[in-house]
Amino acid sequence: MPFVCCTRRPCGYSLVLLHDFPEFLCDYHFSFVEVIPHSCIQLRNLILSAFPRNMRLPDPFTPNLKVELLPEINQAPHVMSDYTSSLNQINLKAELDAFLKNRAPFSFLTDLKNRLLQANPQPDDVTKYNSQAINSLVLYVGVQAIAQQQAKGTTAASSSTAPAPSASLDIFQQLIADFDSEGRYLLLSAIANQLRYPNSHTHYFSNILLHMFAEASEEIIQEQITRVLIERLIVNRPHPYGLLITFIDLIRNQRFNFWEHTNFIRCAPEIERLFQSVYKSIQSSMLRA
Repeated sequence: MPFVCCTRRPCGYSLVLLHDFPEFLCDYHFSFVEVIPHSCIQLRNLILSAFPRNMRLPDPFTPNLKVELLPEINQAPHVMSDYTSSLNQINLKAELDAFLKNRAPFSFLTDLKNRLLQANPQPDDVTKYNSQAINSLVLYVGVQAIAQQQAKGTTAASSSTAPAPSASLDIFQQLIADFDSEGRYLLLSAIANQLRYPNSHTHYFSNILLHMFAEASEEIIQEQITRVLIERLIVNRPHPYGLLITFIDLIRNQRFNFWEHTNFIRCAPEIERLFQSVYKSIQSSMLRA
């Protein structure tokens, strides 16, 4: 009962903010999700589902929806949180800026995983990784990548396919390959935290996540990407808009061959029923759209 009360009250407060002050949740989403435990999925969804009151979201279940053509998709969201302090605390930001500019040295990539470990691990630490630094790294790299794309005149419509080779993509690909399952989960969760209402961040990170799935060298990576998405979809509504459109694209776009990954989709009867239930729910919603 104490646990239920402790989770109901923050959800209740968040619902009030979501209804009356959504811009506040939008602006400070990074600060909120950074302190929410990974087990509190519905509370995180409430924060990430916020969108500006003057925005009208198209139905994500609309057949053949072209999200990249929405005018908002080229606009950066307001982020009022300080998302670089964790990088400065581990003296990583200057080296990160240099790599993003020069795409060198390669040693920066190979050392990056170790730089994201806890500096002084304690017995009661939840994880051996510096999760705050991972969250900061993901958002900062994404922001810089989008700025570089826009400086070259690249729009969302022209970048709706696989991301072009770049320093930012090198970083994500290196980490997804070097991390163990625990580190990958934290990395993928940090990316999923940016799948919000239509904006340039949502579009960029959706493409990155789908690209990782398509180019994964091991099926365990595809399984973890699927887990991070679906664990946020099987809880009660609301669901973040960007999360929905990313998952719909993943299971419907033939490029990803999602339903051929039977090793984890059909690893157990209850898991297979879960995927079938989610798929039927999406299909019925698209028919109603």
